[in-house]
Amino acid sequence: MDPKVMIILGSASDLKIAQKSIDILETLQIPYSLKVASAHRTHEKVKKLVIEATTKGIEVFIGIAGLAAHLPGSIAAYTHRPVIGVPVDVKVGGLDALFASSQMPFPAPVATVGIDRGDNGAILAGQIIGINNPQVKKRVSQLRKSYQEKVKSDEENLISQLNGNLLQKNFLSNYDEISEEKLKKEEPHTDKVFKESEAIGLNEDNPLVSVVPGSYSDIEEAKNVALTLDRLGISYDISVISPIRYPDKFKKYMESIKNVKLFIAVTGLSAHVTGSIVALSEKPVIGVPCSVELNGLDSLLSMVNMPPGVPVGTVGIENGRNAGVLAGEILGISDKNIEKKLKLMKYKTADIWTQTN
Repeated sequence: MDPKVMIILGSASDLKIAQKSIDILETLQIPYSLKVASAHRTHEKVKKLVIEATTKGIEVFIGIAGLAAHLPGSIAAYTHRPVIGVPVDVKVGGLDALFASSQMPFPAPVATVGIDRGDNGAILAGQIIGINNPQVKKRVSQLRKSYQEKVKSDEENLISQLNGNLLQKNFLSNYDEISEEKLKKEEPHTDKVFKESEAIGLNEDNPLVSVVPGSYSDIEEAKNVALTLDRLGISYDISVISPIRYPDKFKKYMESIKNVKLFIAVTGLSAHVTGSIVALSEKPVIGVPCSVELNGLDSLLSMVNMPPGVPVGTVGIENGRNAGVLAGEILGISDKNIEKKLKLMKYKTADIWTQTN
């Protein structure tokens, strides 16, 4: 049984975080390999491992490292397969590792997940592999349902332990049975203010990728995503849609675009778009933080640090081009035409071209 995922640790001390990835991959029944190699102390080992693993059929790499976490980026330099970065909290709350992993230059993206979230790194790997593997896709869906069930059981256990005199324990206990028709909810805004679900890019019957800017202020970065997808020959739909302004229409849009392979959300501020997409879809989600306030740090942090079970593979602030490359790496696993164009984009000026072609 050949491994499909390679986990590389920057240090053996990262095993505690790696164990979260291992547990998920075991649950999803995805064969994997694990190595320890430092981007700084054993750079040549990283290079040879990644190049050889790529030629041997590894589909996804997971790099786990703390401090100046250049390991995921070093992996991305030597492969055209998707690389997932898991920053580890060693100092300053793991922010140094988070920035080192996410803020990669074009065209070497790292799909960064939350600090210490080895579980989400493995779930994202499962979602990627599940695009071409129905069995893995089904197991990812089952795993997602187990997280939902845990939330429900945790609520029941918590409420049973509370003894407030005014606490109404049975209030809305059957809220799952309330239909949207009964709610008779009306949208708070009109299309005269904000034209919802307006397609501004290529809109095909069966696009491979859905690009979702949260507002018109995110359009310019979404165009950078589109330009990269065009170069790779990847069909896409771009629709401006806000889950905050129009939650019901957002849900309808997600239902209408359910056949895409993956989503790319482009959004600033509190990054509700990515959170809303992962809540409604089990497909891989790539996040592009935009700088509106705080130089984009609010968007980056609220996008990447998702809770267990709902990962967002986050690229650097306003680096839509890397999101397009990452989409190509994911789709290129099974599409030789995309893979060929991706190799030209990544390796045409690199001395590793002949080794990976």
